[in-house]
Amino acid sequence: MYELVRTNDVVLISWLQAHLKDAGIEVLVLDEHMSIMDGSIQAIPRRIMVPEEDKLEAQALLAEADRLAAQDLSGSRDKMGK
Repeated sequence: MYELVRTNDVVLISWLQAHLKDAGIEVLVLDEHMSIMDGSIQAIPRRIMVPEEDKLEAQALLAEADRLAAQDLSGSRDKMGK
């Protein structure tokens, strides 16, 4: 398995799980229960794992998530007049 990303961002985790599944890529979230046990301090990020053979396609989906997040941030700044 290949570690695609470590994060505590539940929105990103959910987005990746949905899009990876839609692409036919098996996804495994590690440390999910440990992350919940640490409470709200978020000391233990969750690890998103995919099969090695799906690494490139999964990385492309992660890049798409980054692009969308950046686009959303720039749109928010435009609305705020910055």
